[in-house]
Amino acid sequence: MRRSNKDRTEATRQTLMDHARELFVERGYNETATPDIVAAAGVTRGALYHHFADKRDLFLAVIDREAERVAAEIAGAAGEAVSARDALVRGIATYFSAMAVPGRSRLLLLDGPAVMGIEGGRATDCDHAEASLRDGLEAYLRETGSDLAGLDPLTRVLSAAFDRAVLAIAAGESRETYEQAIIRLIDGLVTRPSR
Repeated sequence: MRRSNKDRTEATRQTLMDHARELFVERGYNETATPDIVAAAGVTRGALYHHFADKRDLFLAVIDREAERVAAEIAGAAGEAVSARDALVRGIATYFSAMAVPGRSRLLLLDGPAVMGIEGGRATDCDHAEASLRDGLEAYLRETGSDLAGLDPLTRVLSAAFDRAVLAIAAGESRETYEQAIIRLIDGLVTRPSR
């Protein structure tokens, strides 16, 4: 069965992104050159520039795809939850598993923010994993009758804690310890009725 032009175009785009990802992980953004990407992908420079304005544009597409994959994994795990807290706990474990994919923490937490800048990195996070976290926190706080004031800054602070935990785990620290620490933080958000 013959593929359509649209299918071939998308296949070329994905091939470029796949090979670029490998090189960005192996060498880093600054040490990866576009001639190396097109050679690895087996396409011409013209094909690269047909799909992406430049190396930065290709890198941003790789970052966005990685962030989408993390968010999709979290959503899949949270969808099986029996309560908002269970969804958060499942989301925590899934986030750590998703970020353990080789190269992902480097791309999303180190090189991504360095290339995109703080605001660009925040925007990507806000659209994906942080959005999942915010939704989960809101559901949990509503479910427990807790105060929703300051939900957005609280989400950003917790998101930063998740990212620091991922980097610590990647450096060899105990994943279980960090999962438990994040759960304790989240459980501490619940407003207890005064006596």
